[in-house]
Amino acid sequence: MPITIPEDIKFDSDGKFISCLKIPHSTNTSGWGSLMMPLIVIRNGKGKTVLFTGGNHGDEYEGPIALRKLANELKQEDIQGQVIIVPYLNFPAVLARSRLSPVDGLNMNRSFPGDPQGSITLMIADFVFQQLVQRSDVVVDFHSGGNSMIFEPCAVIHHLDDLQQMQETVSATRSFGAPISLVLRELDSRGMLDTVVEESGKIFISTELGGGGFVSPRTLNIAENGIRNILRHFAILPKIDETVPETRFMETPEIGGYLMSPNAGLYEPLVELGEQVNKGQLIGRLHSFTEIDSPAMEITSQIEGMLVTRAGRAPVKHWDTIAVIAADFDVSVYE
Repeated sequence: MPITIPEDIKFDSDGKFISCLKIPHSTNTSGWGSLMMPLIVIRNGKGKTVLFTGGNHGDEYEGPIALRKLANELKQEDIQGQVIIVPYLNFPAVLARSRLSPVDGLNMNRSFPGDPQGSITLMIADFVFQQLVQRSDVVVDFHSGGNSMIFEPCAVIHHLDDLQQMQETVSATRSFGAPISLVLRELDSRGMLDTVVEESGKIFISTELGGGGFVSPRTLNIAENGIRNILRHFAILPKIDETVPETRFMETPEIGGYLMSPNAGLYEPLVELGEQVNKGQLIGRLHSFTEIDSPAMEITSQIEGMLVTRAGRAPVKHWDTIAVIAADFDVSVYE
C-alpha cells in the first residue's frame, strides 16, 4: 500500500499543520504495525515553497535538530509562501543511528525516485519525490559526515548544464552563508535526491556540516542561520538589515581531490580541517594494525588547496576516504 497524505496535512490551505506519515511496517513484534514519520507544513498565502529535509542518513544530526527546532518556532504569520519540513527523512535509520535503513539495508540517497510498492526506503523516497518535491520550488537537504567522516562546514551544489538554474542555485547558495560552498560533479549520481530535484528543474542545495557522529554548536548555528537566510532569500521570511557571512566557492578536482586509504590501519591526521595545504605536503600517516616493525605510510596532498574532509575515526579500511582537498572555484560566470 503506497503512503498517502495524512488527512490533517493541508498543502493548499493556510495554517500550520503537524502530522505523521503512516508507513506500513510489519515486524515480528508488530504484525500490523506502522512507522509514524513526522511531516510539518506551514503555509501563508502565495509565494515560493521550500522543502527542508534532514536525516537522509541516520547518523547525521545537524539537519534533524535544526529542523525540529524550526518546526517548533516557525509560525504561519511569520511567513509568506510555504515551508515543508521533514526532519527525519530516513526515519528508521535515524532511530538506529545508522547511515542505512536497518529495515531494508538501503541508502535513502540512492533510492530516488522511489517505488510506491517497494520496501520502506523506496516507499518514503516515492512519497517525498511525488508529493513534496513536485510541490516545491527549492529543496534544502541537510547532511554531515556521519560516523565515518568529518567536514569543514560547507554548502554543496552541483555543476548544472542549465545556465539559469545554475545562476539561481549559486545565488541561493551564497545567501545560505556557509563558510565554504562546494561545487561538485558526483562520481555516481544515480538515485540521489539531488539528481531528481535538479532534473525536475528545481533549485537544490545540500550541506556537509560536520560529522564524526556528533553535533557542535558551530555546525548547528550554521544550519539554523542557513535555514533563515534561505527563507529570506526567497522572500518567505522578511529580509533583515544584516550581512550574510561570505562563502568561499570551491571544487574538488577529480584528480587529486580525493585521497583513499592505501591499506587498513589507524589514520593519524596531521592537518586541521580548513587549513591550506601545498602539493606534496604531508597531511597524515597510516599505521598498520599488523606490521608493527614497518614505519607508518605517509599520506601527502596531490594538489594545492584546503583540507575540507578527513576520516571521522582513526580505524580505517582499505580504500576508505581519508582526506578530501578542495581548490578555489570561480563562480563569476554564473553571477
